[in-house]
Amino acid sequence: MALDKASVAHIAALARIKLCDAELEPLVDELSNILTWVERLNELDTSGVAPMASPSVAKLPMRTDTVSDGGCRDDILGNAPRATGGFFTVPKVVE
Repeated sequence: MALDKASVAHIAALARIKLCDAELEPLVDELSNILTWVERLNELDTSGVAPMASPSVAKLPMRTDTVSDGGCRDDILGNAPRATGGFFTVPKVVE
């Protein structure tokens, strides 16, 4: 589907996006390419594919919930400006 400048300006107005004329021209080509790609999806045969009503039906693999410190305390504290005794050192903010 090919779009023209007026259609893109109308879409931008509906989306409450302010565009100048210089910004419209690249968007005409980009949106036309996107719509052409979406039209190509209609060519796919999906007759044997069941519609997906909800993505929550699929069960995700679960991992064991173990408590750990991450094992990289020294690497993390290496990024801090100051560290004392294995902890971040920050200036006092309560008077």
